[in-house]
Amino acid sequence: MTTARVHLHRSIVGRLRFGSTIAAPRIQTRVLPLLILAFLLVAPAAAAQQTAPQPPDYRSNPEWFPRFYKRYVARQVPETHLENSAALTQMVHDGRVALTLSGLKALVMDNNLDVAAASYNTSMAETDLLRAKGGGAPRGAPGVRIPSGLFAGAIGAGLGDIGGFGGFGGAGGISGGARQVVARPRGSFDPTLALNFSMDRNVSPLNTIVVSGVPTVSTSTTALQARYSQAFTTGTTISITFNNQRQSSTQRRLRFNPALVSSFSLTVTQQLLNGFGWAVTRRFTEVARNGLDIARESYRQQAIAAVAQAENLYWDLAAARENVLVAEQSLTVAKQLLEDNRIREEIGKFSRMEVITAESEVAARQRDLIVAQANLQMKELDLKTILSRQVDRGLAAARIEAIDPLPEPKGEDIPKLDVALAMALRSRPEILQAEGNILNQEVAIKFAKNLLKPTLTLFGLVSSAGLWGERVISDPYSGANIVLPGGISQVLRQVRSFSHPEYAFGLSLSIPLLNRSAQADNVRARLEKGQAETALQQTRNRISVEVRNAVIALVQSKARIDAARKAVELSDETLHAEEEKLLTGLSTPYEVIRRQRDLRAAQFEYVRARTNYAKARVELNRSTGVMLEK
Repeated sequence: MTTARVHLHRSIVGRLRFGSTIAAPRIQTRVLPLLILAFLLVAPAAAAQQTAPQPPDYRSNPEWFPRFYKRYVARQVPETHLENSAALTQMVHDGRVALTLSGLKALVMDNNLDVAAASYNTSMAETDLLRAKGGGAPRGAPGVRIPSGLFAGAIGAGLGDIGGFGGFGGAGGISGGARQVVARPRGSFDPTLALNFSMDRNVSPLNTIVVSGVPTVSTSTTALQARYSQAFTTGTTISITFNNQRQSSTQRRLRFNPALVSSFSLTVTQQLLNGFGWAVTRRFTEVARNGLDIARESYRQQAIAAVAQAENLYWDLAAARENVLVAEQSLTVAKQLLEDNRIREEIGKFSRMEVITAESEVAARQRDLIVAQANLQMKELDLKTILSRQVDRGLAAARIEAIDPLPEPKGEDIPKLDVALAMALRSRPEILQAEGNILNQEVAIKFAKNLLKPTLTLFGLVSSAGLWGERVISDPYSGANIVLPGGISQVLRQVRSFSHPEYAFGLSLSIPLLNRSAQADNVRARLEKGQAETALQQTRNRISVEVRNAVIALVQSKARIDAARKAVELSDETLHAEEEKLLTGLSTPYEVIRRQRDLRAAQFEYVRARTNYAKARVELNRSTGVMLEK
């Protein structure tokens, strides 16, 4: 399964040539602004005429530059159009619609509501791919099954933690000391920038004045914290944190008051066992890509079903039209017989009963014509419904004329059975969808196998802190307090030069002793794959039966056409012979009427046989999966 991508590129090149080199500058000065204005006016119109509207692609995010805010506002989604396409509206001329098979297919693809609804599935699958690229789990779409095992024991990217901010360690405290460091994966594939600003004032009573020198301490704190975190498909996550805090207090024995405390830290983690490898980190992206292919095949399946239904209705309409012609012809023949019987009654050759019999036959043929005309109108309405979004007033009043006649049998219409079976197993959307679901189950199996391993995380931490602020000292000569100013520049210099560094690295190992959940998930993933493979074989068997039945129906309908054509010819000859016998007095009007009925029944059967043959060809194209290509 491959994704077809079409890139349109158009360029307009203008070139001016002048015969005189002396007059060229003046001409360019006057003409160039006019040319630019004409280009600005004409180019958009030309582009609008040449470029057909394309559905939006939701697989990628809006471009970052120059409108960076586009990623934080709702994207434009095309409005739902429930009006008929312009092509269908333009086909209505003088109260009629001349419709061919190729035109029917185009109208169904543009206007059929089932096809339009199925087209949303592809767009939904595209949003799943975009979501997976950002580290989220796909939500699925109609026809797209997301294996449940992909969500079991999710670790790291995909469902990672984007948690809160780190602390300041020992910087600025009364005492500092070593501590145990444990770093865990955090973040998603979409980088996250978190900012936190706060202002706080706290007044606390103290039970001692040994440390602070005062019984009540008032503290004002202003803090700015920023953190950047991101996960990668290698199982690596990084987190960069910068903290800055300004604090003033009424304590008397502080080195700096107000004090500025800043810190910078870089944390890197790497999964080594559970959570390591693309089978884990890219599982959602791979499933979303397969889901997009499955959604496309689901759309193609719906389109095939809609086109096949429309073609069957098209042939029903063509047959109904021919049945009306047969009914009209039968009525004409019955009226002619009635007229002849009346003439023979006047000259004394026939009795009144012969005329009444002919009148009864005329009434029956009028009834058949009314039934055929009503059936024709219903077939027209059914076809209008399937090839339009709504049957508006103009379309409802129009008559649909099937231009393509009912097909005649051809030898090349009946393929070899093995060729038809191979084509169906290669082209049917159901096969491709089932194979896509098996691919997703294989992704789930790889992930479940990875879950059996213990969790081993390698981490490293680099941190730098700074502390500075205003200091108050006493003049040794006068005893007066002297304020030595200090600010953010001194603190940042300390952070930048790693005056107070912290380095840490380590391993974090977690071993589930019984590991029963992971074992259960692994077994279930394999069972679900076996179930999907069984469903695929069931689909193959069903398609094989459909293809065989389609080939058999095509062969039988071809034979029925030959028999029905022969029956019409013989019934016509028998009728003519009976009419000649009636003229010579060797037959009765009732026998002629009976022969007329036989001919009418043979003609109806011939139309039915040709219709069944046309539908058998449609079924063969549908069952082999080549309906849209045909």
